[in-house]
Amino acid sequence: MSKRSILITGGAGFIGSHVVRLFVNKYSDVQIVNLDKLTYAGNLENLSDLQDAPNYTFVKGDIQDKTFLVEVFKKYSITDVIHLAAESHVDRSIEGPMDFIMSNIVGTANLLEAARATWSNLEGHVFYHISTDEVYGSLGEEGFFLETTAYDPRSPYSASKASSDHIVRAYFHTYGLPIKISNCSNNYGSHQFPEKLLPLMINNIVNNKPLPVYGEGLNIRDWLWVNDHARAIDVIFNEGKIGETYNVGGWNEWRNIDLVKLLCKKMDQKLNRAEGTSEKLVTFVKDRAGHDMRYAIDASKIEKDLGWKPSVTFEEGLALTIDWYLENEDWIQNVTSGDYQKYYEKHYSNR
Repeated sequence: MSKRSILITGGAGFIGSHVVRLFVNKYSDVQIVNLDKLTYAGNLENLSDLQDAPNYTFVKGDIQDKTFLVEVFKKYSITDVIHLAAESHVDRSIEGPMDFIMSNIVGTANLLEAARATWSNLEGHVFYHISTDEVYGSLGEEGFFLETTAYDPRSPYSASKASSDHIVRAYFHTYGLPIKISNCSNNYGSHQFPEKLLPLMINNIVNNKPLPVYGEGLNIRDWLWVNDHARAIDVIFNEGKIGETYNVGGWNEWRNIDLVKLLCKKMDQKLNRAEGTSEKLVTFVKDRAGHDMRYAIDASKIEKDLGWKPSVTFEEGLALTIDWYLENEDWIQNVTSGDYQKYYEKHYSNR
């Protein structure tokens, strides 16, 4: 890892900030360059503890600007890329798909081109692309997503991520670019923007607002603690094989309504409220268009080949997550102003 300069895109976001922190603290002799556009979901407060780290540099910029990217690669002598920058909220992709197409597809292609333009000798480099399990589509009651599962994206978001996955693989097969890809299940944990399920529900419970649940809440997701995802990214970056794909999941399936009810119970305990108080806030809303019924990751490959597995149970991770949001109300207040507040009022406040 010595003499490396790693460009982490989207490093001010939810997952990205955890990856940046892990790499900066773990690899003191590696230069970490965090490139983020700082849209509504990117927040430098997520990394305030790193601002004086000698091996950390933040660069504000847009991956849709190819010329800018080449300049960044040259200025910071980028040897590797961990690519997390993406528009990631399904609901927003349904409303405005072009932002997702431009950022997730064109932006990824621009990064690949910048790498190809500046890495004269491809040996020793890594272009690691982080993706989602949503590219695989929807599962029935049984079975799991494997690395070999055919792609079947159902939303503009998942289609844009599927497209970027294919482009990354194409650069490996066509140009020999040394790539790695991982597809991960739903993440939860600290610093997640509160349009996502768990922080939305936690924040609304605290403020006695409705808890919007799509349809009947029967959709199933596999949940993974974000710190464990960051650990998986570290392992794949360092030990994963070039050209390979790894699925990262928590073996932890929950129906949305069951998860919300569990969260309500835990929050009532934390807030010293009578049991059942928070659950009364549950409000069923019109289902999301094209809502996938079930996601479930088979993480056998990364466990067998690289020795990674989740480090905490869901109960432990959920408790840590709740505690963080309750202890960081200033952070929540800062990020729930402006764009998010308008978004919430439009979609949920009157339901």
